[in-house]
Amino acid sequence: MSKRTMSRRPATSILRQRAAVVAAGFGVSAALGAGVAFAADSAQGALPSVSAASIEAQATAQAKAADSAKQAAAKAKQAAAKAKQDAVKKAASWIDPVKNYTLSAGYAQGGSMWSTGKHSGQDFAVPVGTNVMAVHGGTVVKTGGNGAGDGPAYGNAVVIKHGNGTYSQYAHLSRVDVHVGQSVTTGQHIAQSGNTGNSSGPHLHFEIRTTPNYGSAVNPVSFMHSKGVHV
Repeated sequence: MSKRTMSRRPATSILRQRAAVVAAGFGVSAALGAGVAFAADSAQGALPSVSAASIEAQATAQAKAADSAKQAAAKAKQAAAKAKQDAVKKAASWIDPVKNYTLSAGYAQGGSMWSTGKHSGQDFAVPVGTNVMAVHGGTVVKTGGNGAGDGPAYGNAVVIKHGNGTYSQYAHLSRVDVHVGQSVTTGQHIAQSGNTGNSSGPHLHFEIRTTPNYGSAVNPVSFMHSKGVHV
């Protein structure tokens, strides 16, 4: 065998080895590429599922929020309707002119304290400064000293005209907090009780009248009983 022939064999072998290595490299690259492509395809396939779940969660949250808002609106509507009913009921109601009282002199009671010999109203014994309230909604028609025009025996007084054509009078007041022409509601503060005028002690003198003036009083206890107020 010649030297030339021997030198060719190693070269051919080396070339073959290199070709095999290159081929193997291509195989690995192809395999890696396929793996990356598969992973990408897998990731892309998973995205729609995650997105759908997120959208579903958002839709559920929005539906709950809308339902809560609807319930809140319904409750607010019910509360407004109840407040309106309460206001109407209150406007139609009658109440005592003071709280925490003791009844003293009654209607038509005789005595030297009354100019006519008969007491024209109902007295509520309370401390000076007690809150005096309108027994019913109406309009203030008389206020001031000298019994608001009915005489000094009443001291400071207030007269309110009511929608049913009756009048309520409050006398012996220490302070008047309303003025003529003012509209008042049931239970509204109008004055403070006192001991002014012809009074034997701190109390509120209360009358129900058929006119704004002295001499037209009716039994206030019977009248208030007819309105559901048990004095």
